[in-house]
Amino acid sequence: MAIVGQRAYDNAVTLEQTVAIFAVNYLCREVLRDHAFRAAMKADPAKALAAVDLTNDERRALIAGDVGALFRMGVNGFLMGYLARFEVCGLNVETYNQRMRAVKVDEIGNPVA
Repeated sequence: MAIVGQRAYDNAVTLEQTVAIFAVNYLCREVLRDHAFRAAMKADPAKALAAVDLTNDERRALIAGDVGALFRMGVNGFLMGYLARFEVCGLNVETYNQRMRAVKVDEIGNPVA
């Protein structure tokens, strides 16, 4: 079992995956803090993400606003809330809630298949 952040995973998570997850968490925080980056994400997420070191799956999920997939990858749900708050990547609070509630979790909140 591997621990990433506050989540325990049955499958081992590599350092590379952990770094990628951190990058998405950091990006979500930057949407809150960096007004220019937020504006770029609202205008054209694909272009704004072009220079960010992400996996193809993370990039696709971000551009699609697929917070459920990102959560299953290990991205922090609270930080992803900033994407909805500022309505980037096609998200708003309602769609964020719908997509997050669709994720099946175990009794302690870890995503399950």
